[in-house]
Amino acid sequence: MSGLHIWAGLLCGWLLYAMFLTGTVAYFREEQSQWMRPELPASAGMPDQAAIAQRVADAFGDTPQWTARLPDGRANTVYAFWRERDGGPRRFAEGWLDPATGRAVESRDTLGGEFFYRFHFQFHHLSSFWGRLLAGLAAMFMLVAIISGIITHKKIFVDFFTFRWGKGQRSWLDAHNALSVFGLPFHLMITYTGLITLMAMYMPWGQQAGIRTPAERQALSAQLAAVIPPVRASGEAVPLASVADMVRQAQAHWGGAVAGYVSVSHAGDAAARVSVSRGEAGRLSMSPQYVLFEGATGKQLAAHDSVGAAAETRGVLYGLHLGRFSDSVTRWLYFIVSLAGTAMVGTGLVLWTVKRRQKLTAQAMPSLGLRTVERINVAAIAGLSLAMTAMLWANRLLPVDWPGRAGMEVQVFFVAWGVLLLHALLRPVRQAWREQLWLAAAALALLPILNALTTARPLWKSLAQGDWVFAGADMLFLALALLHALLAWRVRRTVS
Repeated sequence: MSGLHIWAGLLCGWLLYAMFLTGTVAYFREEQSQWMRPELPASAGMPDQAAIAQRVADAFGDTPQWTARLPDGRANTVYAFWRERDGGPRRFAEGWLDPATGRAVESRDTLGGEFFYRFHFQFHHLSSFWGRLLAGLAAMFMLVAIISGIITHKKIFVDFFTFRWGKGQRSWLDAHNALSVFGLPFHLMITYTGLITLMAMYMPWGQQAGIRTPAERQALSAQLAAVIPPVRASGEAVPLASVADMVRQAQAHWGGAVAGYVSVSHAGDAAARVSVSRGEAGRLSMSPQYVLFEGATGKQLAAHDSVGAAAETRGVLYGLHLGRFSDSVTRWLYFIVSLAGTAMVGTGLVLWTVKRRQKLTAQAMPSLGLRTVERINVAAIAGLSLAMTAMLWANRLLPVDWPGRAGMEVQVFFVAWGVLLLHALLRPVRQAWREQLWLAAAALALLPILNALTTARPLWKSLAQGDWVFAGADMLFLALALLHALLAWRVRRTVS
């Protein structure tokens, strides 16, 4: 079990570290997106979702099919995707809309927090299929590592209260054990539920064997997502009824709960259908709840309020993984324990190299494999923090009207990470650790200054105006800078 724990953690350790860290910051993806679009006004509490939905509907006009995710108090933009009028049945586009106008946002082009969220399970440059398959494989290795680690550490709860500073391998082991026990229930939950979110992709054979007819497939889709039943267009031009009224009806049906998505098919046709889905805030399960309306008249056709036991189990596990039900306190708890999980993976990777270094005699030459792992550890751990920070710097420094700007921010992330890998391969390991950690600390500490110089929302003004997204981001950058500086100071004695 010890060998299984070591190799299950090591073989996918670098992927798992990246997944944990980007997944951790994704718990605040809406706030990240706000910070990365400083031209837009701060979100001021719960907006009038019905009015926003009507503005979006007016802006789309007779666009045949579109879906919009409405702001819910955390987001200050509307995310939408739609089918182009002349692009064929599969030609879709996506973008962010201004809630005040329903049209494209007038701010810098950026993916915002969406990049880290999708990188967490897709790795960006891979196709969605292969990226999610790789993420699932890594999560399976993580689950094996957690279970074998529990079996291996018989005194795991005693080890939680044991920490010895400055003892080399012993200190890394104590840190790894303490971080593992601190968030053990969370780590088990987040790993297993991550696999559940895409279970039909990883193990599709039961579904393929049991659900064969179109009617069965349609019934399955209705259990898993808010899907508008297919209806043929009539060819008779009829404008949409008030979408705002439909949203208000749906909210009243849920007892005043927030709306999440508005979907429209066959807009401008007598056969138009409008679906209003319930939002995720305050609701643990991700199982779909939606109200279906006749688009031409606004008449309620159906209300989908529950799913079967199996689908609801899946919905609850999915909701636990994403944490979108949470209030601010719970979201911060998710962030902190997930950050501890990131550190757990990182200390495990470092521990493997420290143990093998200490077994070498003074004259022995470390193997090529050990030297390679040591250097990739530097880039995978310290380098990832710095690459993510470089993307935030690019968000502030790239010209606002530069074409393809969002893609350039992403390329800055990958180019910086690649340069840091090269740096780690060329420098002695101890110096590489210290240099990258100190550089990450400096880059994070200077971000609030950069923000003050390039936007009208510096820390002091954000605090005075109660703009907690920008104030919280600046204070978090400073706290993370201090953490990286502490690691850089400690690593000089504990990493060979």
